[in-house]
Amino acid sequence: MAHSKVQDIYGSLVFNDSVMQERLPKPTYKELSRVMNLGEPLDLDIANEVAHAMKEWALEKGATHYTHFFQPLTGITSEKHDSFLTPKSDGSVLMAFSGKELVQGEPDASSFPSGGLRATFEARGYTVWDPTSPAFIKDDVLCIPTAFISYTGEALDKKTPLLRSEVALERQAKRVLALFGRTPDRVRTTIGPEQEYFLIREEDYEARPDLMLCGRTLFGCPPAKGQELEEHYFGAIRPTVSKFMKELDDELWRLGVPAKTKHNEAAPCQHELAVVFELGSLAVDHNLLVMEKMKLLASRHGLVCLQHEKPFEYVNGSGKHNNWSLSADGKNLLEPGTHPEDNLQFLVILACLVAAVDEHADLLRASVASAGNDHRLGDHEAPPAIISIFLGDNLSPMVAALAEGEEVHMDERELMDLGVPSLPDVLRDNTDRNRTSPFAFTGNKFEYRMCGSQQNVSDPNVVLNVAVAEQFDRFASALEGVEEDKFVKRAMRWVAKSFKEHSRVIFDGNGYSQEWQDEAKRRGLPNLKTTPDALPALIDPDNIELFERYGVMNADELNARYVAQAEQYSKLLNIESNTMIYMVRHMYMPALIDYSGDIAASVASKHDIGIEAPCELNLAKQITNGTSAICAAVRELEEKNASAQAIEDCSEQNNFYRDEVLPAMAVLREKVDAMEQLCGHDWWPVPGYNKMLFYA
Repeated sequence: MAHSKVQDIYGSLVFNDSVMQERLPKPTYKELSRVMNLGEPLDLDIANEVAHAMKEWALEKGATHYTHFFQPLTGITSEKHDSFLTPKSDGSVLMAFSGKELVQGEPDASSFPSGGLRATFEARGYTVWDPTSPAFIKDDVLCIPTAFISYTGEALDKKTPLLRSEVALERQAKRVLALFGRTPDRVRTTIGPEQEYFLIREEDYEARPDLMLCGRTLFGCPPAKGQELEEHYFGAIRPTVSKFMKELDDELWRLGVPAKTKHNEAAPCQHELAVVFELGSLAVDHNLLVMEKMKLLASRHGLVCLQHEKPFEYVNGSGKHNNWSLSADGKNLLEPGTHPEDNLQFLVILACLVAAVDEHADLLRASVASAGNDHRLGDHEAPPAIISIFLGDNLSPMVAALAEGEEVHMDERELMDLGVPSLPDVLRDNTDRNRTSPFAFTGNKFEYRMCGSQQNVSDPNVVLNVAVAEQFDRFASALEGVEEDKFVKRAMRWVAKSFKEHSRVIFDGNGYSQEWQDEAKRRGLPNLKTTPDALPALIDPDNIELFERYGVMNADELNARYVAQAEQYSKLLNIESNTMIYMVRHMYMPALIDYSGDIAASVASKHDIGIEAPCELNLAKQITNGTSAICAAVRELEEKNASAQAIEDCSEQNNFYRDEVLPAMAVLREKVDAMEQLCGHDWWPVPGYNKMLFYA
């Protein structure tokens, strides 16, 4: 696509600022801008004018329907399409769209996960227009980003708490900045999610019930070749994948999604797409669009996009790095400057972030907890379950010196001479990158690297926003009213004290090492290895008080999220168990019986003519014994899963799945995978890793 064409199509399906300026009366545009940019209330008369302009624009773009685009607790997006059509008495139709229809919709609130907030007979819920995220056209439907609440006003979605957390963070950040003589109109988060994913051939996907039903392979012996040659990462992109990536870019650019970087990831068939930083809630909306478009467009190229955190054993799984920063009227507040030791505002914000992560590590871990992510975290391909902060060679010594009251010495950035006159000198960054750190400072932002590839990143951003808001509140409350000539000294004292109290969370070493596991335990850092370990943090009384204090979620909303996520964990493992049982009984067992029978027949026929076949006989015995072991393991899994399903308490059920069902699943997999290594290729009923991971 030519440069000019990219500029022409970018945002062409978005009801963005330029479209609004063109189509709305100036007073209406001015009022809507105040709503969008300053967070002021929306007037219904303004909504009517916006709805009319939005409808006319959408009709010109070929849209016939509209939908409220929302994010229920499933973590993905949902939409119900209504046409603009309104019949008239003369038999003709009018294409209409009112401000009321724009502002509010009514989907069934009992058919989505609600954690008990809505019963089946209590179906009413509301979607409410979020004017801070622009409407767009997708598949000839006008999509209106919305929040989703219950009949009684509780949040039933991922977006509402995110928007509330941004309000809380902005309010406290403005108090802090006011102490530095700054009065910005807006203080907002900026987020840049990096999305990892796998692409495999459609024919392989359709041949494997585990991929179709669970999104990951429940069986599969090690491939002859994995990622050990490290040749796939940043390697040349295969033509088929390149075509898919090009179409994906084009589609995303039309939707105003700033897709920037694409490349091969570490594992075979694994890839990544990164976007330019955007305002927080908009970045989340766009990431969900990225995930949706990846799945839909892959089929046009004979491919399937897998977004599960661990679709294949023996190679890396997929994460979603959540790059987070904070800006005041567009200026990055996490920019340390040339001399961060003299940048008091930066030091205060950094101290608040360190304290926030240390004090609420349990909530941050809970925010990324899922059955899929449990397979990835700490497995030498993702950060460990222990939350720590990486600051790097420049900031860590500075923080340590401040904490101990010592003089700070900062190294200047240096030029590196590469020894080749034709190559320019390289200006080395003040800090390296640490891929094992869950929460790493990377120059002017923090990268939260524990997020799962298929999750909605609203959850970790809500926690981060609230945790930082709390620290801003503490600093502002401690320093407001301090005389101007004493402010710097008092602020530095507060910073030093905070760094000292929370230094345990700072770690710049190898997060994969056993030494760090032992050291973290000595420091008293939590190590919540599994989802059942992590989720109870959501309903800890102190955490409930935190969310209620800043108006983000109440006790009922938090309990609902706990129940919904706990139920999802058990339901997913139930589906995986049932899928394993089905595949063993309907696919693997018949194949193994046929294969061993063919071998036995061959041995018998050779014996009849005086030929002994000890190798074949031994193989037939191995297959037969292995088949018996599989029979015993599948019965054990079936019994364990039935016991799990009989448990009513969601916490107890989660623990039983973790402690009893998952080990039984692992045993069954081990037995089946051992037989895959022995069974003839033509008999094995599903494509193996060697076929799926390596294709032209």
